[in-house]
Amino acid sequence: MTPTVAGRVVPAVGTVCFKGKDVLLIRRGTPPLAGDWSLPGGRIERGERAEAAALRELAEETGVTARLIGLVDVVDAIFTSRRTGAVARHYLLFDYAAVWEAGEPMAGDDAAHAEWISPDRLAQLPLWDETRRIIAAAHMRHMDRNEA
Repeated sequence: MTPTVAGRVVPAVGTVCFKGKDVLLIRRGTPPLAGDWSLPGGRIERGERAEAAALRELAEETGVTARLIGLVDVVDAIFTSRRTGAVARHYLLFDYAAVWEAGEPMAGDDAAHAEWISPDRLAQLPLWDETRRIIAAAHMRHMDRNEA
Protein backbone atom coordinates (compact mmCIF):
# COMPACT_ATOMS: atom_id res chain seq x y z
CA MET A 1 0.00 0.00 0.00
CA THR A 2 1.17 3.51 -0.67
CA PRO A 3 1.07 6.17 2.05
CA THR A 4 -1.96 8.33 2.62
CA VAL A 5 -1.84 11.39 0.38
CA ALA A 6 -2.06 14.73 2.22
CA GLY A 7 -4.24 13.42 5.02
CA ARG A 8 -6.84 11.84 2.74
CA VAL A 9 -8.54 8.54 3.37
CA VAL A 10 -7.16 6.00 0.88
CA PRO A 11 -9.57 3.45 -0.62
CA ALA A 12 -8.00 -0.01 -0.63
CA VAL A 13 -8.94 -3.69 -0.95
CA GLY A 14 -8.10 -6.96 0.74
CA THR A 15 -8.83 -10.47 -0.50
CA VAL A 16 -9.51 -13.53 1.65
CA CYS A 17 -8.70 -16.28 -0.84
CA PHE A 18 -9.54 -19.89 0.01
CA LYS A 19 -8.13 -23.11 -1.41
CA GLY A 20 -10.20 -25.74 0.36
CA LYS A 21 -9.97 -24.81 4.03
CA ASP A 22 -6.65 -22.98 3.69
CA VAL A 23 -6.44 -19.19 3.41
CA LEU A 24 -3.80 -17.26 1.47
CA LEU A 25 -1.79 -14.80 3.56
CA ILE A 26 1.22 -12.64 2.89
CA ARG A 27 3.93 -11.09 4.98
CA ARG A 28 4.13 -7.39 4.18
CA GLY A 29 7.44 -6.23 2.76
CA THR A 30 6.86 -2.48 3.15
CA PRO A 31 5.54 -0.08 5.82
CA PRO A 32 3.24 0.48 7.51
CA LEU A 33 3.06 -3.25 8.36
CA ALA A 34 6.44 -4.59 7.16
CA GLY A 35 6.94 -8.15 8.40
CA ASP A 36 3.34 -8.59 9.57
CA TRP A 37 1.00 -11.30 8.30
CA SER A 38 -1.82 -9.81 6.28
CA LEU A 39 -4.40 -10.37 3.60
CA PRO A 40 -3.18 -9.69 0.07
CA GLY A 41 -4.38 -6.26 -0.95
CA GLY A 42 -3.61 -2.65 -1.63
CA ARG A 43 -4.74 0.66 -3.00
CA ILE A 44 -7.58 1.04 -5.50
CA GLU A 45 -6.32 2.93 -8.54
CA ARG A 46 -8.25 5.91 -9.89
CA GLY A 47 -10.97 4.66 -12.26
CA GLU A 48 -10.56 1.04 -11.11
CA ARG A 49 -13.52 -0.90 -9.76
CA ALA A 50 -12.99 -2.31 -6.25
CA GLU A 51 -13.56 -5.90 -7.43
CA ALA A 52 -10.94 -5.51 -10.16
CA ALA A 53 -8.50 -4.02 -7.65
CA ALA A 54 -9.00 -6.99 -5.31
CA LEU A 55 -8.16 -9.47 -8.07
CA ARG A 56 -5.25 -7.35 -9.38
CA GLU A 57 -3.67 -6.97 -5.94
CA LEU A 58 -4.11 -10.70 -5.25
CA ALA A 59 -2.31 -11.56 -8.50
CA GLU A 60 0.43 -8.94 -8.03
CA GLU A 61 1.24 -9.93 -4.44
CA THR A 62 0.82 -13.71 -4.70
CA GLY A 63 0.73 -14.86 -8.34
CA VAL A 64 -2.65 -16.49 -7.64
CA THR A 65 -5.85 -15.99 -9.62
CA ALA A 66 -9.26 -16.41 -8.01
CA ARG A 67 -12.99 -15.91 -8.39
CA LEU A 68 -14.63 -13.38 -6.07
CA ILE A 69 -17.63 -14.68 -4.12
CA GLY A 70 -18.64 -11.45 -2.44
CA LEU A 71 -17.87 -8.43 -0.32
CA VAL A 72 -17.21 -9.42 3.29
CA ASP A 73 -17.05 -6.02 5.00
CA VAL A 74 -15.59 -2.52 4.88
CA VAL A 75 -12.97 -1.76 7.53
CA ASP A 76 -11.20 1.40 8.68
CA ALA A 77 -7.45 0.87 9.10
CA ILE A 78 -6.20 3.93 10.97
CA PHE A 79 -2.52 4.20 11.86
CA THR A 80 -1.34 6.79 14.36
CA SER A 81 2.07 8.30 14.93
CA ARG A 82 3.92 6.67 17.83
CA ARG A 83 5.47 10.02 18.62
CA THR A 84 2.46 12.37 18.48
CA GLY A 85 -0.60 10.10 18.44
CA ALA A 86 -1.92 11.94 15.38
CA VAL A 87 -3.45 10.01 12.49
CA ALA A 88 -0.62 9.18 10.08
CA ARG A 89 -2.50 6.96 7.61
CA HIS A 90 -6.13 6.04 7.10
CA TYR A 91 -7.19 3.30 4.69
CA LEU A 92 -10.79 2.34 3.96
CA LEU A 93 -10.51 -1.38 3.19
CA PHE A 94 -13.06 -3.20 1.06
CA ASP A 95 -12.48 -6.87 1.96
CA TYR A 96 -13.63 -9.57 -0.46
CA ALA A 97 -13.92 -13.35 -0.20
CA ALA A 98 -12.55 -15.38 -3.10
CA VAL A 99 -11.96 -18.96 -4.18
CA TRP A 100 -8.63 -20.06 -5.71
CA GLU A 101 -8.63 -20.84 -9.41
CA ALA A 102 -4.96 -21.13 -10.42
CA GLY A 103 -1.37 -20.44 -9.46
CA GLU A 104 0.93 -21.19 -6.57
CA PRO A 105 1.79 -18.50 -4.01
CA MET A 106 4.87 -16.52 -4.94
CA ALA A 107 5.54 -13.19 -3.24
CA GLY A 108 5.49 -10.18 -5.53
CA ASP A 109 4.96 -6.41 -5.49
CA ASP A 110 5.20 -5.28 -1.83
CA ALA A 111 4.72 -8.77 -0.31
CA ALA A 112 7.81 -10.41 1.18
CA HIS A 113 6.20 -13.87 1.42
CA ALA A 114 2.95 -15.58 0.32
CA GLU A 115 1.65 -18.87 1.68
CA TRP A 116 -1.46 -21.04 2.08
CA ILE A 117 -2.23 -21.22 5.81
CA SER A 118 -4.16 -24.10 7.39
CA PRO A 119 -6.88 -23.36 9.97
CA ASP A 120 -4.71 -24.82 12.76
CA ARG A 121 -1.74 -22.64 11.83
CA LEU A 122 -3.96 -19.59 11.32
CA ALA A 123 -5.03 -19.83 14.97
CA GLN A 124 -1.38 -19.52 16.01
CA LEU A 125 -0.37 -16.54 13.85
CA PRO A 126 -0.20 -13.02 15.23
CA LEU A 127 -2.86 -11.15 13.24
CA TRP A 128 -4.66 -7.85 13.57
CA ASP A 129 -8.03 -8.55 15.26
CA GLU A 130 -9.90 -7.13 12.24
CA THR A 131 -8.01 -9.45 9.89
CA ARG A 132 -9.00 -12.44 12.01
CA ARG A 133 -12.63 -11.25 12.07
CA ILE A 134 -12.70 -10.72 8.29
CA ILE A 135 -11.22 -14.19 7.65
CA ALA A 136 -13.87 -15.77 9.91
CA ALA A 137 -16.68 -13.87 8.17
CA ALA A 138 -15.30 -14.79 4.73
CA HIS A 139 -15.06 -18.42 5.80
CA MET A 140 -18.76 -18.41 6.70
CA ARG A 141 -19.60 -16.94 3.28
CA HIS A 142 -17.37 -19.57 1.62
CA MET A 143 -19.01 -22.42 3.55
CA ASP A 144 -22.53 -21.11 2.78
CA ARG A 145 -21.70 -21.12 -0.94
CA ASN A 146 -20.30 -24.66 -0.74
CA GLU A 147 -23.44 -25.97 0.98
CA ALA A 148 -25.84 -24.35 -1.50
